Amino acid sequence: MKIYNTLTRNKEEFTPLEDGKVKIYACGPTVYNYFHIGNARPFVVFDTLRRYLIHLGYDVKFVQNFTDVDDKIINKAKEEGVSATELSGRYIKEYFDDAEALNVLPADIHPKVSEHIEDIIEFIKTLISKGYAYEADGDVYYATRKFKEYGKLSNQRVDDLESGSRIAIGEVKRDPLDFALWKAQKEESEIAWDSPWGKGRPGWHIECSTMSRKHLGPTIDIHGGGQDLIFPHHENEIAQSEACNGEPFAKYWMHNGYITVDGVKMSKSLGNFFTVRDIRKEFDGDFIRFFLLSVHYRNPINFSDTEMNSVKQGYDRIRNAIDNLEFLAKNGDDEMTDAEKNDLKDFGNLEQKFEDAMSDDLNTADAIASIFEMVSHANIISKAGASREYAKEAKEKIQNLCDIIGIMQNRSDSSHEDEKIKKLVDERQEARKSKNYARADEIRDELAEMGITLKDTPQGVQIIYED
Repeated sequence: MKIYNTLTRNKEEFTPLEDGKVKIYACGPTVYNYFHIGNARPFVVFDTLRRYLIHLGYDVKFVQNFTDVDDKIINKAKEEGVSATELSGRYIKEYFDDAEALNVLPADIHPKVSEHIEDIIEFIKTLISKGYAYEADGDVYYATRKFKEYGKLSNQRVDDLESGSRIAIGEVKRDPLDFALWKAQKEESEIAWDSPWGKGRPGWHIECSTMSRKHLGPTIDIHGGGQDLIFPHHENEIAQSEACNGEPFAKYWMHNGYITVDGVKMSKSLGNFFTVRDIRKEFDGDFIRFFLLSVHYRNPINFSDTEMNSVKQGYDRIRNAIDNLEFLAKNGDDEMTDAEKNDLKDFGNLEQKFEDAMSDDLNTADAIASIFEMVSHANIISKAGASREYAKEAKEKIQNLCDIIGIMQNRSDSSHEDEKIKKLVDERQEARKSKNYARADEIRDELAEMGITLKDTPQGVQIIYED
């Protein structure tokens, strides 16, 4: 497998630190609201990476944190008149609801900042003792210029970064480039913990360095997140971790591209901000995952009704092919034909194409194209009425590839379109029973306009979806 490494800006052969084992840390949500479609992309991407590595036979340990201590959480809790702990706890539960809908598996470990305060304090104390951090009026800052390789991930020079930096009002850091490791409590109502520097709470960047080391060790195989985290978050993680541990933090850095909305970068200030919870009111989570995987993870993806509906046509092709094959696996002909046997041989080539795409920097777009080719083969055979054995094998092969990338996992949850089709098919059957052939023909024509053909068989009505 090859992975594009943000650190080296090259696609590299993936070789784990320990043979047969992979350690992955992926940045999780700050839990003060439902997560949006931009957050969902890295959750889906790195869940897919994990699934594929497991498919390849690796023993994967996957850690994704919850940031449950943060200014945004404190401010939102004040607005709602609840504690920061109560607010973050509520949205952690909501995270799992939306993540499950997207077929995102729970991480092996979901560490919380609030449960690692002592670990964070010890980490900061080590940085101070090594001369990489200093205390100032209850705050603790990282001395950025002390880390000579600062900027290596984002490919920026310290001198260039300095020109855009400033010291905000109330900050007492020595250099505009320095960043907070520990923040002194500002008022008694704020969530805070005792520390050698007084009551306070951790800064944002220190939490991931600490929790990654705690659960995966000082050096990990893969660190993942969105493109927006490259600087400053991941750059600061490297500076902290490598200064503290004295060894490389992560061998491979993977970052997914941005999501735009109607061609414009999604942002709260522009009002083009969509939570997964809201999107799920119109599209089911399995399809949202498919949409996010339909473009290579490093490329930008445009979110719009037009794009979603366009991609949904392809999604429905796969789902409907699986449904057709499931029907034929129960009701098809007895013996497999030579044509069917030859077709299944072609499936083997398409399985290899799928593997090649996934092993080429997790190219899910090309992998899905291989599934589409399988579907086209299956649809051609199905039109003639496939054998049970062919239908069973073809369905299993398509479903196996879908399972690897986590799609077509909740097809039993019928969409509104499925319900509409089912009602029309049932109405046609009733019309035929009552000899209302004119209405039965109208329904057949209406379904044909939707790309659906009905085939009456001794075993029942088979719904055939056209390519």
